[in-house]
Amino acid sequence: KLEEFLDFKQLKTSLKEAILLDYYTAGFWWAKEMNFSLIQLSGFMDLLNFLLENLSDKRMTLVDNLKELGRALAGIGETDSERSGDLNFFSIEQAKAVIDYLNISLFKHYKLYEYLFHSHGEELVISNE
Repeated sequence: KLEEFLDFKQLKTSLKEAILLDYYTAGFWWAKEMNFSLIQLSGFMDLLNFLLENLSDKRMTLVDNLKELGRALAGIGETDSERSGDLNFFSIEQAKAVIDYLNISLFKHYKLYEYLFHSHGEELVISNE
């Protein structure tokens, strides 16, 4: 279903599409295992996409993308509605778990994702054997 939603047309021959599908699928199942509500699941997937777009389209450094994550999560757990951000439907414990997950899934491998998005030319795969 994610393959269709992401509109991947060359999954069998594109290493980039295969890696991105794996990344989103792993994130989705992690969020399901965390028993996130539908709104939380949607917000988490938006966050995954936001951080990857920062890397791929805006070419953000790791430090800048971490700052963006901090801004996105700012105000979680606070009652002052002016300080709470778009992700205020997460509890503090859930936000910590999200940060831990992003650390092991994206930030720890940031150079690899930079290479994926910004290397010149993708290796052509002739068959899927």
